Amino acid sequence: MKKIFSTLSACLLLASPAAFAASTVDLAVKGLIVPSACTPSLSSGGVIDHGKISAKDLRPDNPTLIGTHTMTIAVICDAPIQFALHSIDNRAGSATGPTSYGLGLINGNQKLGRYNLILSNPIADSVPVQPIASNDAGNTWYSERFWDPGLYMSVAAMDDDTQPLSAKEVVMDMQVETVIARTDSLDLSNEVPIDGSATLEVKYL
Repeated sequence: MKKIFSTLSACLLLASPAAFAASTVDLAVKGLIVPSACTPSLSSGGVIDHGKISAKDLRPDNPTLIGTHTMTIAVICDAPIQFALHSIDNRAGSATGPTSYGLGLINGNQKLGRYNLILSNPIADSVPVQPIASNDAGNTWYSERFWDPGLYMSVAAMDDDTQPLSAKEVVMDMQVETVIARTDSLDLSNEVPIDGSATLEVKYL
């Protein structure tokens, strides 16, 4: 009898983890509704048109800078609030540099080139400030002018680049540098559109 009881006890002990395993899991839905809203805008309707460029004017052995344009980017809020601007490259995978934005593909696989965004001269509520960036969705910040795809960009006091300022109105220059890849690896036998596109969205912090 003792042997049967011991065998039964062992079986129960072996089965107990499965028998008493949790059969539920928790779901939490969180967030924060802020009372203020911000609206971003770009000068020139957010469009840079390089017009028609002859393929013969492009360098076959090196990239060609075809233009540097400066636009004004402004963010107007209902009330002072901490926010960041997040960039999304709508032509992701077509840039010829890892920290640049793409200009589209030729024949589905040839990268036409890239463009870079550089922020300068930010003003927040009439006070000079500095541009800062976060590569972890706003957890940590550092001083930065170059706006790579995916970065959060904001502004901070001139003496503290570790946290964004609360501001009602921010205005700054955004320089756009457009570069065409070396042409010896591109099929330019037909007209090719320069097709860069990015979305700049406000993120509330």
